[in-house]
Amino acid sequence: MSIDVLDSLVQVARSLASVDGEQAVLEMVVDEALRLTNADGATLYVVKEDLLQFEIVRNQSLDIRFGGNSGTTLPSGFAPIPLHAEDAGRVVLHVIKSGQTANIADAYNSDFDFSGTYAMDKRMEYRSQSFLTVGMFNRELEPIGVLQLINATDPESNTVQPFSPVQQALVEALAGMGGAVMKNAILHTELSELLDAFMKLIAEAVDAKSPYTGGHCRRVPDLVMEFARAIHDTEDGPFASLKFSEADMHELHVAGWLHDIGKICIPEYVMDKATKLETIYDRIQDVETRFELAKSEVELEMLRSIVAGTSQESAEKECKEKWATLDDELRFLSVCNIGGEYMHDADIVRIQEIAKRSITIQGVRQPILSEDHVDNLCIRKGTLTHDEREKIRDHMRITIDMLESMPFPKYLQRVPEFAGGHHETMIGTGYPKGLTKSEMSVQARMMAIADVFEALTASDRPYKKAKKLSEAMRIMGFMKKDHHLDPELFNEFVRNEVYLTFANKYMSPDLIDSIDKEQLLAIEPKPLD
Repeated sequence: MSIDVLDSLVQVARSLASVDGEQAVLEMVVDEALRLTNADGATLYVVKEDLLQFEIVRNQSLDIRFGGNSGTTLPSGFAPIPLHAEDAGRVVLHVIKSGQTANIADAYNSDFDFSGTYAMDKRMEYRSQSFLTVGMFNRELEPIGVLQLINATDPESNTVQPFSPVQQALVEALAGMGGAVMKNAILHTELSELLDAFMKLIAEAVDAKSPYTGGHCRRVPDLVMEFARAIHDTEDGPFASLKFSEADMHELHVAGWLHDIGKICIPEYVMDKATKLETIYDRIQDVETRFELAKSEVELEMLRSIVAGTSQESAEKECKEKWATLDDELRFLSVCNIGGEYMHDADIVRIQEIAKRSITIQGVRQPILSEDHVDNLCIRKGTLTHDEREKIRDHMRITIDMLESMPFPKYLQRVPEFAGGHHETMIGTGYPKGLTKSEMSVQARMMAIADVFEALTASDRPYKKAKKLSEAMRIMGFMKKDHHLDPELFNEFVRNEVYLTFANKYMSPDLIDSIDKEQLLAIEPKPLD
């Protein structure tokens, strides 16, 4: 074996070591085997679920390229071979079962069954002659596949010749290296699939924890990936030069799935608080009981006044008037309990006035509304108190702590930063770290836009109805103006209609109305002091 051949083999080994992915390894094994032997054709079989399946088929003189990265699928005639079937003289089964290479000078003068080859030769007007069939095994000697080369060709005379012992040794070495690299590639794929499955399991556990946010952890990664593809394809503007590799996209996808992982530690009574008075149950029921008690006291007062000499008609009229007042106040409190985007000062004053009523409970005179009732009913926006909002906000700190404690491989090192910034703003007023735009990656700023849009349009939140598309985009326009969202990224979100792709997939058709893109793009962020 010449120095040139050995040097070529060393180069092949280095190239194989640098290839990522099972398919790329198999492609290189086939291409290098054809080059090293000057063979006319090659077929690569791989072991999948106890079947020996055709993976790549090449024939240079017939201009055949099937499978692999050729973009052409294998024809229906290439049926898989059961790995544990009787070999019945089939050379590929013999090689993979025995572990021995088969070097055949002429298929038409062989003890192996080449009837399929004969039929194909006749159909293609081709003459298959020399065959070299080599098994591919991993370090544990488990079968990975079979490489079969056809018609070694003399480069000078262009005539078919048998595969030489040197060529056989080269292909066996190549198959051995390919098997070792394939083991690592398969292991990498399996670990990646395990991580993806674990990641989705955790995200689904977060969604399952709260029926009101179920689906959020699935929809946000879908939206942010659509956004990333739009940015990648942009050919002008501030992001024209920004391109995302396949690895970048995978990293962002993982971050999207894990962006709310910390919510798994937030109590259900906070996560699922559908009304202002809800804890384990909706305490408006307690308030209703207190008002029934108040009405009973009014009735008792009426009876006492009748006994004292007040006319029954007058006493009953006064009782009914007081009951009507109590019923009206209870209806008002029930409405306030629902929560919303804004609460008027006059409503808060009325709640405080109602709370001054008193009733007797277990012999103790006390306000009809407890201090906790009043604090919750006076929540100006949504259903959460200040302390409960802080508990919700804490999910971001927990998310970052959990993700930073995970030993992500190098290609996923930025996941905590991508996932942990979707509640930050461009001017440092967000949480949990108070980051500014310059301290955040583009991916983290994209995640913020995706998270906000999904939250505004979601139909499964306990404290609000799903907003129409135009209303959600109008609110995001205000957030752009207030530096809560990256204005340039928001413009790309609008210009590329990323919102519409998501809306058509997830929103009810009656909520998808038209928006004024030019108006949204024209919004300028407020000047900073």
